[in-house]
Amino acid sequence: MNQDQQPFVPADFAVPRTLVADGFRLEPLGAEHNERDLAAWTGSIAHIRATPGFVVRGWPPVAGMSAEANLADLLRHAREFEERSAFAYSLLEGEADGDGDGEVIGCLYIHPSREDARRVVVSHWVRSDRAALDPRVHERITRWLHEVWPFDAGRIDYEPR
Repeated sequence: MNQDQQPFVPADFAVPRTLVADGFRLEPLGAEHNERDLAAWTGSIAHIRATPGFVVRGWPPVAGMSAEANLADLLRHAREFEERSAFAYSLLEGEADGDGDGEVIGCLYIHPSREDARRVVVSHWVRSDRAALDPRVHERITRWLHEVWPFDAGRIDYEPR
């Protein structure tokens, strides 16, 4: 980082490693989620591409990707999490903390805007068979961002469901 850049989160901020909510939980996205993550999004490509925050993104790829390519993507997200430059979480079914166990039902991404590093871009997707969870997930994550994270509410771009 050069001296003109600001860190995404303050050095003394303890980045949350989990959120346990009503019917779902978050944990940092990592290699242990590869098979379940790949199955989750490849079965819901059209639904995810129509989700606010993903409409213009071009993700996920319509043709899918190999397990190896997905793993490389998850490892990149895990590296960004450890570097504190962006935060990706696996959205898992249930409330128990199973340390990587549980069915992957979506993902959450928190990262600086490419256009304006002072802004925070947040997006999440859920599998098409869990679409009814979208409003509840959005509401709970919005509250978590305001209660726990060091971002001013006016800096967060997180499209409603």
